[in-house]
Amino acid sequence: MDRVAAFGLFDRLVVATEAPEIAELVEAAGGEALLTSAAHETGTERVAEVARTQAGSGYDVVVNVQGDEPFISRQVVAGAIARVEAGDDVGTAAVPLTGDPADPARVKVVLDARGRALYFSRAPIPYRRDQSDGESVEHWQHVGVYACRRDALLRWVTFCPPPAERAERLEQLRALHHGLTIGVALLDEPAGLAIDTPADLARANELWDAFQKGSR
Repeated sequence: MDRVAAFGLFDRLVVATEAPEIAELVEAAGGEALLTSAAHETGTERVAEVARTQAGSGYDVVVNVQGDEPFISRQVVAGAIARVEAGDDVGTAAVPLTGDPADPARVKVVLDARGRALYFSRAPIPYRRDQSDGESVEHWQHVGVYACRRDALLRWVTFCPPPAERAERLEQLRALHHGLTIGVALLDEPAGLAIDTPADLARANELWDAFQKGSR
């Protein structure tokens, strides 16, 4: 809690969860938790439920920091918020991809000239057709944080999932398909560890254990 609060970016921090045991742990640590429906299929739907409550109605911008991004940096969150403040419906962030562009656990994004997302994919995009031309291609890895104008967030969750979202299992493609703009802050920092696979979880546990030992 203290690390997130130290970002200095939020007026209020709420952990939205369908699990009472998680809510109890958050509150025991001095945080604020809200129990939400267990029927949500995406994190965006869960955050929208919070935004619809009386407690969430007084905020113009809502930020969704997903639970599988425990090591997200302040710069990533600030970049996503800045895109919304600059006029985009949704703001997110991306960092230079290190590793295999074909890894489906690392979501890639391509942008237009204004820094807005054209498409997100688990496949390597852009794809270099001529593999022997020697020209390098820079791939940008999406970081799972979303800042949204509150009205855009509430519209997003009313849209029907398009075929691309169902195929890629990427909820942000729904927003793009239905015309919301997603501005992407490009950062030069390495990607923090996201938990997408069992191997990621094991590594996250190692990092957390090391952090706890170092803080004693």
